[in-house]
Amino acid sequence: MKTILVTGATGFIGSCLVHDLAKRKFQVHVITRKSSNKWRILDLLPNSLVEHVADLRDKDRISKIAEETRPDIIYHLAAYGAYHYQSNLEDIISTNVTGTRNLLEACSKAGFDHFVTVGSSAEYGIKNKAMKETDLLEPVEFYGVTKAAATLFCQCFARLHRLPVSIIRPFAVYGYYEAATRLIPSVITACIRRENPKLSSPSSVRDFIFVEDVNAAFLKVALRKSEHSGEIYNVGYGKQYNLSSVVSLIIQLTGAHVQPMWRSVSARARQEPKHWVSDSTKIRKSLGWKPKHDLKQGLSKTIAWFRKNMDLYEQPRTQNASQ
Repeated sequence: MKTILVTGATGFIGSCLVHDLAKRKFQVHVITRKSSNKWRILDLLPNSLVEHVADLRDKDRISKIAEETRPDIIYHLAAYGAYHYQSNLEDIISTNVTGTRNLLEACSKAGFDHFVTVGSSAEYGIKNKAMKETDLLEPVEFYGVTKAAATLFCQCFARLHRLPVSIIRPFAVYGYYEAATRLIPSVITACIRRENPKLSSPSSVRDFIFVEDVNAAFLKVALRKSEHSGEIYNVGYGKQYNLSSVVSLIIQLTGAHVQPMWRSVSARARQEPKHWVSDSTKIRKSLGWKPKHDLKQGLSKTIAWFRKNMDLYEQPRTQNASQ
């Protein structure tokens, strides 16, 4: 039985990953912070997960955890700056770059079978064609800059020490446990509540990929046997959708009689590309991964999950309204 260490387990993608790993009966350890909101993994604690409280920027504490757990596989998903309210530059740099360095160095001393870190499509910046792993990195935000720096550090460290390290760059992931403020959950919850969804621009584009397919990619990459170090894998569906078509599909699938209120929410101060799509040929050909869910199938599963778990989203909404 392999021992797996996961950072970022209380976040959207990380929580979906640890739920999947727990079902597969892996021995799963997670690193959380004192301030972490654990609502996504409360059903797994303490029986299905071993929790270690630490800040990735605390080098000594991270070294101690790595030595104690000696994980076979590490999934490093912890990051800061992906959300608009995570804007402190010092925290973005120290978490994404220094935290990654501390974890990789500590785990390399303890020894591992595979270290998988999660990058971001934001590393590429604005492109006018499908993004490939070999493209020039031209991030337009500090988050993308630090994720690119972390990628380069991992690649260099892996090649210098001949370590099995891989980088996964997911595109627009959606699915269970996603934050209520994000596009797809906000529209789904509005439809379930029979409220008109409030939205910004209908023309923004994304390459949406269902979280179950991302989990499958995590497993494919971590369990591969290869002499190559520092490999990067894009994980996306390979087709971009504008937000108008996605919202229309959600309304159709929920059967809600609502009208999207476009431009009722201010657009974020960011550069919106006209083209944002992945080229995931590498992982498809080299590892045999391919997404099993198109947008309709993934949204149908997501809607069903939200209908069953609306209480997780209603409680904080009620609390916020009473404050």
